[in-house]
Amino acid sequence: MASYYVAPLAKLVEKFEQLPGIGHKTAQRLAYYVLGLSKEEAEDFSRAILQAHEKIHYCKICCNLTDQELCPVCRSDDRDRSVICVVEDPRDVFALERTNECKAVYHVLHGAISPLNGVGPEQLCIKQLLERVKNPEVKEVIMATNPTVEGEATAMYLSRLLKPLGIRVTRLAYGIPVGGDLEYADEVTLTRALEGRSEI
Repeated sequence: MASYYVAPLAKLVEKFEQLPGIGHKTAQRLAYYVLGLSKEEAEDFSRAILQAHEKIHYCKICCNLTDQELCPVCRSDDRDRSVICVVEDPRDVFALERTNECKAVYHVLHGAISPLNGVGPEQLCIKQLLERVKNPEVKEVIMATNPTVEGEATAMYLSRLLKPLGIRVTRLAYGIPVGGDLEYADEVTLTRALEGRSEI
């Protein structure tokens, strides 16, 4: 089917198809939409992608995405630094922040342990978390990984590493459906999950 297109259009469709959740028909629509942009709009669009790549990096404390040395949460003076909330993905930070209930600081792992997908502990930001909990100020780590097989395995792995250090390790309560993702949970569900967290 791609041979029907002129090469640059085929390439554009192919690139859109590589995005998560984008099938061939949606990729076609996006490609034609981009072709319909003015030259200035297309340049602005491509500039936004390049600038995001150039300017966004990991926060040096929590590994969340930021365009500065520290993310907004790590820069804030209003957070409870004795509690670290561990999440799999930067989108999960945004989901928890929407509840206005989480006053902790965060730590973003950038994934979950998944041997079938070739993701081991060494591919995640676990070493940085272990450095952070050396601070005597840290009293609790909330495991806010997704309630999936991989999320559970990651939470249990981290719990085994942290408990011998005298850190209280808790898990979000199951207000969040098993197999679901934090970013799709509503504020009430996330609030109840935070309030009902239990020790693991």
